[in-house]
Amino acid sequence: MQGCNSPAHYTRRRLLTGFGGFAALTALASRGGAQTQQASVQTRSTAKTCIFINLDGAPSHLDTFDIKDAPWNAPDTDIVQAGRVTINKTIFPNFARMAGDLCLLRSVVSWEAAHDRGQFYMQTSHPANPAFLAESPHIGAVVAHEMGKAGSKLPPFLAFNGAPRGAAFLGGRNEPMNAPANQGGFSTITHPHFGDASEARFVQRYNLLEKLDAEIRRNPHDLQQANHASFYDSAKGMMYDPVITGVFRFSADDNARYGNTNFGRSCIVARNAVRSEQGASFINLTIGGWDMHQRMFDTGYPGNLYQIGRDLDRSVANLVQDLKDSGHFDSTLIVMMGEFGRTPGGLNVSGGRDHHKNAMCAAMIGGGVRGGRVIGSTDTNGANVKDPGWSQDRPIYVEDITATIYSALGINWTKSLTETPSGRRFEYVPYASAGQYTAINEVFG
Repeated sequence: MQGCNSPAHYTRRRLLTGFGGFAALTALASRGGAQTQQASVQTRSTAKTCIFINLDGAPSHLDTFDIKDAPWNAPDTDIVQAGRVTINKTIFPNFARMAGDLCLLRSVVSWEAAHDRGQFYMQTSHPANPAFLAESPHIGAVVAHEMGKAGSKLPPFLAFNGAPRGAAFLGGRNEPMNAPANQGGFSTITHPHFGDASEARFVQRYNLLEKLDAEIRRNPHDLQQANHASFYDSAKGMMYDPVITGVFRFSADDNARYGNTNFGRSCIVARNAVRSEQGASFINLTIGGWDMHQRMFDTGYPGNLYQIGRDLDRSVANLVQDLKDSGHFDSTLIVMMGEFGRTPGGLNVSGGRDHHKNAMCAAMIGGGVRGGRVIGSTDTNGANVKDPGWSQDRPIYVEDITATIYSALGINWTKSLTETPSGRRFEYVPYASAGQYTAINEVFG
């Protein structure tokens, strides 16, 4: 399937084969029999859905969520403060107004400083060890494995505006469904070519397909073939359903309000998926362009911080407001972060910032998170963590943020599966069962 960044023509065959990403919300693809181990922990269970916003390219913490009154700021920087939250109102005017909803983590560090490895680490909370790539699923796949329910109309793991890492060994039902985010939605989710008789004709032909494939369905040669057969049933279940059709469609007014951007449109469909309450538990949204090595404050340079920052600010602010209006804000956890931070102090000779792993930021909103809070701080230049600001008295790692997401969703972050292809124990969060990483309870107040 084409990415949702560009227009795509969806034929019936493309619709059915495209849904192979989540490949069956049915038992054939599930791993329910896997043995588990876990420690006893108290989860927060404050959220039903996580919307994870991947700031792909690694944003500068000093110019986003860890802004300081310093000489390297652009001349038009307007720092406003609400409680402990400080925001550059010039780039993030809406975040400045909704500071009471933001919880900023300013004492985060990364183990990685290269984009590919950093993205793998952020998306899985595991190191990119070549020996275990096939056993390191996206955290959204873990959420799908834990929270996906048979009979739900939507797959538990949705992805918009970019393709995240998949489910690895957890199986087809936990793969992300990379869906389009455009006003037309899935244009072939119905086939109106025969008027009122269209649905009946489709069902008739599908029933014929089931009869022809009956033996293969009963005795598949392998799990992949079983997944392929069962995902057809799941895809069929989404067709001719006005609720599902409505999830992937939106008005021109909404499109304009969210900024008429690819990211804005992905936020609208994510909003629709949450409001539909049809089984989406983890929704991954990607907004790229944060790899700003040069001219980040130059408004004449494509992809400058003003442009990308305001796109993020406008879309997320409207998403938050719409979720509040529909009553879903308190049960939806929104997380924003990239793969590492950016070099501290003044800009480089090209007017940008380079890679830096010793300090970065993340932001959380909704889903039981107490807003108007800042956890931790960095030193004067933003080079290193000065005050961790939480009970563990050490910097926050991606593993801790992952454990916090799991906790909010009611998932035991110390859990591990012992049935893997290699026989190696897969830990949801590495070393969490030994207490090395844990949920950041301070974000919940």
